[in-house]
Amino acid sequence: MSSRVTLAQWQMLAAVVDHGSFARAAAAIHKSPSTLNHAVHRLEALLGVQVLEPVGRNVRLTEAGELLLRRARQLIENARALEDVADALSAGMESEIAIAVDQLFPPDVLARALEAFSTAYPQVRVQLHETTLTGGRELFEEKEADLLISGLMLDGHLGTPLLRETFIAVAAPGHPLHALGRPLDLRDLVQHRQLVVRDSSRSSGMDAGWLKAEARWTVSHQATSVDLAERGLGFAWLPRTRMSEALARGRLLPLPLANGGSGPGAAAATAAGQWRRTRSIADALSAGR
Repeated sequence: MSSRVTLAQWQMLAAVVDHGSFARAAAAIHKSPSTLNHAVHRLEALLGVQVLEPVGRNVRLTEAGELLLRRARQLIENARALEDVADALSAGMESEIAIAVDQLFPPDVLARALEAFSTAYPQVRVQLHETTLTGGRELFEEKEADLLISGLMLDGHLGTPLLRETFIAVAAPGHPLHALGRPLDLRDLVQHRQLVVRDSSRSSGMDAGWLKAEARWTVSHQATSVDLAERGLGFAWLPRTRMSEALARGRLLPLPLANGGSGPGAAAATAAGQWRRTRSIADALSAGR
């Protein structure tokens, strides 16, 4: 069923109301007063409702007109938004971006970058894949991700360094490793359960960080590893930003390793595919460090 009233007629009615008269509205939108007058009278005839009434040399909405125009403005705004999307698409902007982000990347930095991206491109959908180790690289190589944020280098692609993350060996205050009361070495660690985050790759697995402890528990998310470590169920190597609150509140304590209990890790962004969009996120990530 086709609409009796066109969008253009609603737009002209809105212009008349916003400018207070047919003459001023005509000058503002570059139409003749007679064209606007005809459009509004045609609208009233089609709807069977009076929407404007004269007030001296000006016009104002009737009660029915106020209700109708309030709803019509939503249509006008939706039409403008649709045109904005069409303009972006014609300029090469696609409707969706897929990002693979390693879980070691600070979540607050990522959130700020996505907030900035949302402001710049509010119509673009985002598919966010939270990955571990080679899982993000797999998605990028299979063209399931436009942007990869990972601590691993990717052959054949240049990465943009974003930040350096520090990994710390930690355990709950009551863990037996803390009770030893001396510097720890590998022989001490392998006798206790280690919490390891699973490689999210579907085709291969990587055991980065595993110290060959027999009692290994493997989980899928950094947050799970932090939670289990806080409960005293094992020790773990974790990025400092993922457990900053637990460290600050004393729920986790660094293990006193003989050769140092921390190590740096780099997180780099490799962008390809829809470069205009991925570049804006990479820039936001760099600014949020």
